[in-house]
Amino acid sequence: MRVALAAALFLLGCVSLSAQTPAPAPAAGQTATPALAATPAPAAAPAATQPPQVENSDIGFNYSLPADWEFVAPPPAPKSTVPFPDAVPAKKGDACVEVVLTAKHGTPASVVVVTALPFACYGQTMKQSDLGNFGAGAAEGLKQTVEITDPVQGHYTLGSHGVWIERAKGIPKSHPENPFTFEIACTVLARGAVCWMTMAADAASLRAFEKAPVTLDGERSTALVPANAFLPNSL
Repeated sequence: MRVALAAALFLLGCVSLSAQTPAPAPAAGQTATPALAATPAPAAAPAATQPPQVENSDIGFNYSLPADWEFVAPPPAPKSTVPFPDAVPAKKGDACVEVVLTAKHGTPASVVVVTALPFACYGQTMKQSDLGNFGAGAAEGLKQTVEITDPVQGHYTLGSHGVWIERAKGIPKSHPENPFTFEIACTVLARGAVCWMTMAADAASLRAFEKAPVTLDGERSTALVPANAFLPNSL
């Protein structure tokens, strides 16, 4: 049960947010086009801001990042015309994975993505023993464009819930000058499974990801990742 869809969305979001591509400078002997310089683009309307948090009552959890993180709105769904809507099959399996939160912070951008898998859509429940395989799909997807090294895994508990976690170093193949820390934590709730993922460009962003409060099936914890997460026998 590898979340290939979630991994792909996570990777694409991180690449687009962290890319810092300046506009090309004019070649030697060339100047900027006067017409373009004299015609400013119309000012864009200010975007509505949302807090960097998720409250998912369907599965039963919430998670809140610090207020200085920026909520990233999902891209608009592509419009398509279906001649026979009633014949479109319902989602099932890995297609049920939902990206429920994307947030960024700083330059180069650190990114946090939260994905959820509702069991009602998936068609079956998951067990604690499934967590490793559930989370490993994200790391596999990242390896296509990122060098992942020195992975370390751990297990811990938040209230009555077991959590699987992995941390590794990551270097984008297209931007080796911007190393980051990749971390993913996954757990199973009564009505679904949840994974929190980050590509942290600095220690402060990683700490914000780990220390953000989380509630799982009504049980509140002051931090998503406790200090003993990577210690032996912490579960």
